[in-house]
Amino acid sequence: MEKIRIDNVRKTFQLKAGQSGTVQEGFKLRELEVLGGVDLSIREGEFITLVGPSGCGKSVLLDIVGGLSTPSAGNVFIDANKVYKPAPNSAYVFQQYALFPWRNVLSNVEYALEVRGVSKAERVEKARLLLGLLGLTGFGDRYPNQLSGGMQQRVAIARALVSDPEVLLMDEPFAALDAQTRESLQEELLRIWETTNTTVIFVTHGIDEAVFLADRVVVFTSRPGLVKDIIDIELPRPRPEDIRSSPEFNSHRHQVWEALSGEVRKAQQDLELSLAFS
Repeated sequence: MEKIRIDNVRKTFQLKAGQSGTVQEGFKLRELEVLGGVDLSIREGEFITLVGPSGCGKSVLLDIVGGLSTPSAGNVFIDANKVYKPAPNSAYVFQQYALFPWRNVLSNVEYALEVRGVSKAERVEKARLLLGLLGLTGFGDRYPNQLSGGMQQRVAIARALVSDPEVLLMDEPFAALDAQTRESLQEELLRIWETTNTTVIFVTHGIDEAVFLADRVVVFTSRPGLVKDIIDIELPRPRPEDIRSSPEFNSHRHQVWEALSGEVRKAQQDLELSLAFS
């Protein structure tokens, strides 16, 4: 069953361009088209990863799906309802952990339930359960600055999951972590996801990460972003421990890179050209 529908979504930003100098003059508006008309249908309970060159609009699209930004044209629907503001059945995990530094770990995780008026006893019970699932038992009284980056991102994931979201949006949440922590969190995320019916859209620059996590990998063109290819990942779930070294995994990885490599080169050429004429 379709959970999310993205219909011809475009996004254009208005930018100021003018001459540099001690006196600013001659300013005019110019347009930067980031998304060129994205169409995508995502099934309920599906895990989708988005890959593409830097600047192709992956994170912008995620913001639009989450109701944090409005499209210049086109629409997004969740359960056939048009998205125009953050939906109560969606949750967002950012690359920056975005934890409240004045709240301890348990209080950070509770927050989404607190604002919904859930009783203290119920929200503490649920927060502690999620902290346990994410390997943070005993850390509820710590504050964010007392945790490693990987532990802080575990808290951010627990905070997103505590309200049982139907849609989970994740914007490069593991990008700043070391390789071992990143792989560990990928596995923990899948373990929790496999017990729910949550629909996940996960933005990443890592091809291995995209293949390991996804049911389907969506490859974007260089800016303005369009869907270039959608690759079905036919790997077993739950993922075996040694799946990353398997021929099947490497075959899927090659498929994604074949679709992506030309777009990365084009994005680099466009950047060099823009710098030459700036």
